[in-house]
Amino acid sequence: MTTWIAETFTSDAGWNHLRSLVDIGDRMAGHPGEREAMELTRDALSAVGARDARIDEFEIQGWSRGDSVVRAGETDQECIALPRSPAADASGELVDLGYGLPEDFEADLSGKVVMVSSTVPDHYERFIHRREKYYHAVEAGAAAFVFRNHVEGCLPPTGSVGTEASPIGDVPAVGVSKEVGARLARRFEGEEVTVSVDCEASPAESGNVHAELGPDTDEEVLVTSHLDAHDIAEGALDNGAGTAMVVEVARALAAREDELDTRVRFVCFGAEEVGLVGSAHEADRMGDDRQRIKAILNNDGVVDGRTLSFYTHGFDALDDAVEAVSDRFDHPMSTVPEQMPHSDHWPFVQHGVPGYMAASESEGRGRGWGHTFADTIDKLEPRTLREQAILLTELTVELAAEETEVPHRPPEDIAAALEAEDHAEGMKITGDWPY
Repeated sequence: MTTWIAETFTSDAGWNHLRSLVDIGDRMAGHPGEREAMELTRDALSAVGARDARIDEFEIQGWSRGDSVVRAGETDQECIALPRSPAADASGELVDLGYGLPEDFEADLSGKVVMVSSTVPDHYERFIHRREKYYHAVEAGAAAFVFRNHVEGCLPPTGSVGTEASPIGDVPAVGVSKEVGARLARRFEGEEVTVSVDCEASPAESGNVHAELGPDTDEEVLVTSHLDAHDIAEGALDNGAGTAMVVEVARALAAREDELDTRVRFVCFGAEEVGLVGSAHEADRMGDDRQRIKAILNNDGVVDGRTLSFYTHGFDALDDAVEAVSDRFDHPMSTVPEQMPHSDHWPFVQHGVPGYMAASESEGRGRGWGHTFADTIDKLEPRTLREQAILLTELTVELAAEETEVPHRPPEDIAAALEAEDHAEGMKITGDWPY
């Protein structure tokens, strides 16, 4: 019974795969490094015993970064382009909107260069995504968008703009560090500045990696992650760790395959960082077959802290399964029974498919080191990956058990929950509202 636990706690499969992924360097969607990550992940899943490991390719809007700058007074301030920003120069009066809450955009912003923070105040009821702030600025007539990190350390943040209908954004967008943002606000607010973005957009190709274990049942449990990352860093936390976790869980489940009552399919998605493109491709490919999915366990943000945390999207049975595993192992795990429409579970959950977003508890708000140059493997520990792999393996077996029932929900219930939790306005302005 416990042999698999000992093997998982001494396994190097997941950690070695994480090392291989971060050593690629640039895993940006559509870049050669993303393709290398697909092939390494396909081979790793096959090596740990998963069957039919393969890559499903699809076309995407590719984007490559050039040099960017914010010209203010006689100075050039360091910045990086936000992926899928258009290549353009835009000038206007600099307006610092602070946190960039929805009500902050009610000012006259026509022709202005708008700067906002990457976080929200502690008292605010929900997190406001970067793309929501960007499209509020676009709707208000801003000429350019400056995204200021709230984390110290001279770390300009990245993160995509654009929508499914219009993958390239409307106005040039850059990220600046907390320190550069403070300098811009102190010295140049109210003065004309120029945001200059050099980049290239062209057709490209991404792909999803698939493999499976367990019996050949119509119903299936999906264990997922995304394997792409932003080109400015190793992408260790976001989301090399999630893909390494999928490999480690597959290794552990291969040794427990006779315990699985339901097929388990592993999917490591491409092109997540540019709009959940890989998972949307898979959800569209499946169509009505999405109803065969018993549950999704999506790993995005695991290994950051030692305690696992799960968004459960109002599916009570998912909360119950986490509680059962937590009690069985006398190990803390937390659940958040709210909607989280920002990772690869979402193209399925929005249709009423039960899904987790598995992450980990950490201090502070926002992404921390994520989406910056500092997202490197030295921030993570093999111990944490192994501990969490044990719990996530058991959770997958729990979900796959014949006696575990996880009812789907009508999509209109998901829509109502989004409205009640104040996500709807932001999703509508970013073009992500599917109802």
